[in-house]
Amino acid sequence: MKQIVFTSLIALGFALAAPVQARAECYADYKAKQDAPLRLHYGVAQIRGDCSKSAAKAELKPRLAAEGWTLLNVLSVFGAEGLEERKGSAGQYFLRY
Repeated sequence: MKQIVFTSLIALGFALAAPVQARAECYADYKAKQDAPLRLHYGVAQIRGDCSKSAAKAELKPRLAAEGWTLLNVLSVFGAEGLEERKGSAGQYFLRY
């Protein structure tokens, strides 16, 4: 009986820890612009909050604005498995903001 309870508690611990781990591995790819002269960039950024497009928009807007950029769009949110395929496209804006 003790072994069943112990095993159940361990399984519950892993189930509760999974969402925390997933939040730590959230990234978003986005498009941003600057005016006068017009400049555009595609970038990838780590998101610290909820892993959703709306949370990524709220988090990225002030980060980019501090450097004079305007967020145009968050294209997608993804985990660490999507980083490598986007690295070349993001260039100098890969994990910059």
